[in-house]
Amino acid sequence: MSTSYQKDNGDADFVPINGNGHSAPRSNMKKWIFGGVAAIVVALVAVAIFHKPAGKSTKDAMAKADLPVSEDGTLMLFDDLKRFLLEDYDAKSNFASFLPGVGGYFGKPVWAFYVNRGQVISTFGTESKDYPLLEFNPANKAYQLTPYIGFRTFVRGTRKGATSALPGSSFQVEPFSAGSTRNLLDPKDDPDKPKRILYVGTNEVEIQEIDGVNDLTTAVKYFILPEEDFAALIRRTTFTNTGNAEIQLEILDGLAKIEPSGGPLDGMLKSMGRTLEGWFGVYHADDTLNMPFFKMSTEPSDQAKVTIEEKGHYCLSFIESANETAALLPIVFDKDKVFGKSTSLENPDGLLASSVGDILDSTQYGDAKTSSSFAAIRSITLKPGQNFTVASVYGRADHIDEVPGIAKIVTAPGFVAKKFARARTMISELTMGVETNTTNPLFDSTVKQMFLDNSLRGGIPTILGNVDADTTYDEDPSVKVYHAFSRIHGDLERDYNAFKIDPTYFSQGPGNYRDVAQNRRNDVTFFPRMGSFDIKQFLSFIQADGYEPLTVEAQIFAYEEPDKADEIAKKVTTDEKSAQVLGNVLKGGPFRPGQLFELCDQLHINRTDDNEEFINTILASAKDHAMAVYGTGYWADHWDYYIDLIEAYLAIFPDGEETLMYDNELAYFFSTATVRPRAEKYVLDYTFDGTSKHVIQLDATYFDQGKAQEQEDFRNSKTGLLGIEASWQRTKDGKTFKSTPIAKLFLLAAIKFAMRDAWGMGIEYEGGRPGWLDSMNGLPGMVGSGMPETYELLLLMKYVKKVVDSYDRDIVVPAELGDMIDTVEAALDDLVAASYKDEFPLPRDVPDTLFKYWNITATARETYRSEVEYYFSGETTIYTAKTISKILKRWIKEVELGIERANSFGTIGHGDDGTSGVPACFFSYDVTEWEDTGKTNDHGLPLVNAKAMKVGTFPMFLEGPVRYMKTIQDDKEKMEDMYERVLASGLRDHGLKMYYLSASLEGQTYDMGRQIAFAPGWLENQSIWMHMSYKYYLQLLRGKLYEQFFAEYREGGILPFMNATTYGRPLTECSSFIASSAFPDPSIHGMGFLARLSGSTAEFMDIYKLMFLGPTPFFLNKDGEVEFQVTPALPSWLFVDETADGKAMYDEDGQAIVSFKLFGQIPVTYHNPDASDLYGVSPKKYVITMRDGSVETVEDSAVPNKLAVKIRRTTKVASIDAFF
Repeated sequence: MSTSYQKDNGDADFVPINGNGHSAPRSNMKKWIFGGVAAIVVALVAVAIFHKPAGKSTKDAMAKADLPVSEDGTLMLFDDLKRFLLEDYDAKSNFASFLPGVGGYFGKPVWAFYVNRGQVISTFGTESKDYPLLEFNPANKAYQLTPYIGFRTFVRGTRKGATSALPGSSFQVEPFSAGSTRNLLDPKDDPDKPKRILYVGTNEVEIQEIDGVNDLTTAVKYFILPEEDFAALIRRTTFTNTGNAEIQLEILDGLAKIEPSGGPLDGMLKSMGRTLEGWFGVYHADDTLNMPFFKMSTEPSDQAKVTIEEKGHYCLSFIESANETAALLPIVFDKDKVFGKSTSLENPDGLLASSVGDILDSTQYGDAKTSSSFAAIRSITLKPGQNFTVASVYGRADHIDEVPGIAKIVTAPGFVAKKFARARTMISELTMGVETNTTNPLFDSTVKQMFLDNSLRGGIPTILGNVDADTTYDEDPSVKVYHAFSRIHGDLERDYNAFKIDPTYFSQGPGNYRDVAQNRRNDVTFFPRMGSFDIKQFLSFIQADGYEPLTVEAQIFAYEEPDKADEIAKKVTTDEKSAQVLGNVLKGGPFRPGQLFELCDQLHINRTDDNEEFINTILASAKDHAMAVYGTGYWADHWDYYIDLIEAYLAIFPDGEETLMYDNELAYFFSTATVRPRAEKYVLDYTFDGTSKHVIQLDATYFDQGKAQEQEDFRNSKTGLLGIEASWQRTKDGKTFKSTPIAKLFLLAAIKFAMRDAWGMGIEYEGGRPGWLDSMNGLPGMVGSGMPETYELLLLMKYVKKVVDSYDRDIVVPAELGDMIDTVEAALDDLVAASYKDEFPLPRDVPDTLFKYWNITATARETYRSEVEYYFSGETTIYTAKTISKILKRWIKEVELGIERANSFGTIGHGDDGTSGVPACFFSYDVTEWEDTGKTNDHGLPLVNAKAMKVGTFPMFLEGPVRYMKTIQDDKEKMEDMYERVLASGLRDHGLKMYYLSASLEGQTYDMGRQIAFAPGWLENQSIWMHMSYKYYLQLLRGKLYEQFFAEYREGGILPFMNATTYGRPLTECSSFIASSAFPDPSIHGMGFLARLSGSTAEFMDIYKLMFLGPTPFFLNKDGEVEFQVTPALPSWLFVDETADGKAMYDEDGQAIVSFKLFGQIPVTYHNPDASDLYGVSPKKYVITMRDGSVETVEDSAVPNKLAVKIRRTTKVASIDAFF
């Protein structure tokens, strides 16, 4: 060990005891034995002098701690750094969350999850849960195990000076141990137990224990190491002497259990953990205990090919120094030395029987067992008020030889402190685009957190390639867009999702289609240079059959011209050989930015020093390609989000619509799954009670070997990977078939129109999966349909009709689709000729006329799909704008008729007699007559054709009115009526003043899916599902129901205005659901579950946009020119609010102000003379300051064209002041 330790601020030296690393004399190892009667007498006198009343020690210590305290003496919810505070965190209701897992664009991340138990970090690792350093456990187990198998700290202390004679002046404690957690339910609980506080920041988590009895404060911070070429979790443990006398300490601080590297281990750790330990070992990078390397000898398998494990996990610990290179501390890796025979790891029996020095001087063993990784300090002395910090760096290296190099980097003077500061500023830079300043700092912090979490689920759109210009993706082919830092929402509570975060530069992972499509909705609002990128990407994923894949992956890049690849390679490398190797890489196949950096390192390519210049030069000349994977089924709602994406784009680029829709061509995604026709999925089976038979829809899709074989034509013989072309549908001559965006939208509308159910109401869930509410997984089996998709179909048809009416241009579609449309139109003609008219109330049995129309239309759809299963013919059908408009007008009328029928059938459920007027969400169909086809499915069950049907109804679901309100949002009277109906319905949780996901499901069949399998109030069964609730609140704002919206907001429907104690987690972070008043246990009503990466954030950012910008900040004037106009919807309490923790802000004229950033770059300040509500009103004047110092004043409610275009370009405008 080194001979001195220093604080970060360098104001005091620490004198180590036995700092040379050798064992102390045995007499000094026997601690806390007082010799002599004289000492006893002194102690008795001292007890009388220093005795404190119960609780006084803790109160005094807290008073010294300089905590953020409110006027009433309670801890504030946030500190000066805007970190959320939770007092007595380990005694409160449990919750789980995570660090963002962002290492920066040129950094490599680890993932880390935490709970409010023990020392909070419950699991962390690299890439996925298969590669943990601390084993991944689902939340229910993490709450139990984290205090024992996670990070632990053991401290022995001895006071010096006057207090050394006091009983207890020598002590042994475990800060943050479960044994000294406060019991808030017991009024007689020891008031002198340590006070513990959790601090949650956007890119850090900290815990603090204030021990007033032993005058020792312990604080632990965790953060992800930013912007290094190795991934690591950094832990900083700070010990502060808060007493009045010197204290001598010996310490163990680190992980009770650390897993080795050895391939994907998660499943094996859980199912054969003991056997697995046979491969475990601890190796060392040098001849000390300072650089242990935890790995398996080989990857565990019984295969003929044996893989030797080279990768390993390391732990590097040292006492931080601002001025000197830190010396590594020895690591105790033999957990038996620490815990002895306490296999529960509850007590450090080994340490209790010895000392840190004894352990270090003894032989440790790390074979065939799970190890620990404790930084060890034999002895160190702190003067009153002094502190020191132990930094520990945990990560994975490709080889043990890399560890000394990493150690040299992290032990550099001030390294950890600088990286901690950078972790904070880095995440601030990523969220600065939504920097908001109101009178409520809690609201302002929530906006940043929501933006961050929304970006983690959808990815942060990053402009690459030509980064120096102000051109957009649509204008300049050298401008590229790449979504970094995205991830699927897998975590401790969503333990079913297999998240993945690439441990590379520009890290990212795949996401679910629905999640990504929703969370990227407002990308263009904050990053206008991306233009129509998202629209083009998602519309390209529309398949010929009208479905989309499940998983969206990051863009890939490729070079189509070999000479260009060689030219660029020479520009970004420093020698001829490197240029040749890199040129071969660029020509060899598609790549992503992170992969390219990895290949450069692996192939020893000497690239130019500037990472940004290197990657931007390469990408500027590359071609980008969208990527996706089929996954596991066809969800019915994936297309629901296209209109939202289009509307967000048009709010910024209203002048780009025609070019976008008509002057681009997009391919059709080619999945390896095919939707079966009805005759192959309508199955006759027994009901659940075995008393009768019914027809259900099973195995609606199947893996299509023919499609898989088609893709094999594009497998690269060198890499073994499928080429880009394999994912896009072709004609028989091998040409990728493409259509314009407006043609693909029309194709989508036509197919969905042909998917309406037998009553013409809902869109059938005939692809085997339901819509947004995927807990209704049984609904496809019930031959179910959904009204949410019908409402979206109506919006889609109206939009396509508006476009063709506006631009009067032809639309070209596949000839096969034209044939299907002809059949559908003929069937509609026959329906009209039959003179069928609805007679209300409608019968549940489907009339023969409607059944015939449904059968013909469904058959036409199936015929079309059969024809395009593998190829398009290449033939096309051309429709004039007038023809399209005429067809759509007719279809819209039919859809509106179906909505009228759905309202007639309504909803039926417990306490719901069907008269609420709340729109229905789902229907099912009971096949009452059928004929056997003579065939069976793969399970031997008979297949049938339906001959007659009867509709079934369901209780209320909030999604029904939410989607319906999108179709009436411009009609305030209808909106107000619907709001009142929902408020008075079974969808209102009056106890929490929120809205249930569904009304009571009591009495419903289990056939509907897992939704009803849960207890009421839990998961999707009548809980408060925050995403759908936020969709509802968003519709109130879209419909200009300002008073209702903001009343709901302040009453606690939307974060951050919920009750912090009830919610049970940071008020800046969304949950997926809140346990509602329907849950049997009232103690958890209002508590949030399933942390953060929720679609709620997408709705919140839409709400934020409407509040601060308005729905259409850019619009076309009567001459077709772009103008700029803000129409915010801001309540007075964001300007002035005496109940908020912040202070109101005023300009030099005394007008109340709030500010935000337009496009993440231009500060905008609103000046409100009387601090009144600004609901849908525009300014009277704009003052626009340019970057060159000039000022433009506009005395109007809108900014004219030339200035508006400059604002949209962002580069020439410094700030905007709007005066109301």
